[in-house]
Amino acid sequence: MTSSKQALAHPASSAEAASGDEPGAARGAHGRGKPPPGPGSWRSRLYRWDMKASPYAFIAPFFIVFGAFSLIPLLYTAWYSLHNVQLADLDNQKWAGLDNYQNLLSSDFFWNALWNTFTIGVISTVPQLMMAIGLAHLLNYRLRGSTMWRVVMLTPYATSVAAATLVFVLLYSWDGGAINWALGGIGIDPVNWRESDWGSQFAVSSIVIWRWTGYNTLIYLAAMQAIPSDLYESASIDGANRWQQFIHVTIPQLRPTILFTVVVSTIGATQLFGEPLLFGGVSGSKGGSDHQYQTLGLYMYDQGWIIGNLGKASAIAWSMFLILVIVAVINLVFTRRLRKSQ
Repeated sequence: MTSSKQALAHPASSAEAASGDEPGAARGAHGRGKPPPGPGSWRSRLYRWDMKASPYAFIAPFFIVFGAFSLIPLLYTAWYSLHNVQLADLDNQKWAGLDNYQNLLSSDFFWNALWNTFTIGVISTVPQLMMAIGLAHLLNYRLRGSTMWRVVMLTPYATSVAAATLVFVLLYSWDGGAINWALGGIGIDPVNWRESDWGSQFAVSSIVIWRWTGYNTLIYLAAMQAIPSDLYESASIDGANRWQQFIHVTIPQLRPTILFTVVVSTIGATQLFGEPLLFGGVSGSKGGSDHQYQTLGLYMYDQGWIIGNLGKASAIAWSMFLILVIVAVINLVFTRRLRKSQ
């Protein structure tokens, strides 16, 4: 009798235990990060506010810094470009409309700076990227001390612009420079690198080439290592040698990366400033005695901080910005066509 009562009581207790576990399971189902019970409680409102506002709080520092140091100066520069503003009298601003831009279009110095920017950009970008692809192709094979060579490639990029330019100033010195000494050894007359037109542009371009070739080499190397090895194996089975594999396999696979480096190098060439400024010495802001290597960056600096015409300097800055927008649009068009062709 007692055992029967116990047997009858056991399921009931089990049922009670099961029914008693449900609230606990429900509480456990809420888990951490779930809203607390009571939709009208202050904890629930705080939770909902936290879930909605936290993502914006996480990304807010970037937008604050971007707005303070990029967006606001950009808009303020646009405002300055529509006024006559002198560095010595910032409070006295006179509305000029598009006069600053019209003066730029009619200025020989602006077109000279634009042409110098283009020529220096071509002289520095084309050899730089070609050498970078060749060096990356060599580093892509198994070499002894490959890590050391990659560090060596990146060392010029880590060197400051001032230190690199000052060394090249000594190399290109008219009297006693290593470059003219080497030219004299093969029977070529010394070149006045600072005063000649093509010589000064070549000298400035060589500084850019030295600093950025290793950086682009590592970008190409990373892209080459992402190419599937099956493509090279298939080409090797078809009888292609290493040069043919490089032309018909590596280069087509690198087209997006090459387009990226061309665009980035073009942007850097448009903003070129430190190298020609330090290379020219006293006449650095003028781009030489005859403005033979004055870039748009130097022209903007000369107008804004040497002459003190901030309105015109702001117009130059916005002209550079519009050039970069055009480059970005061209990059977008080529990228879309490249994706469609693939």
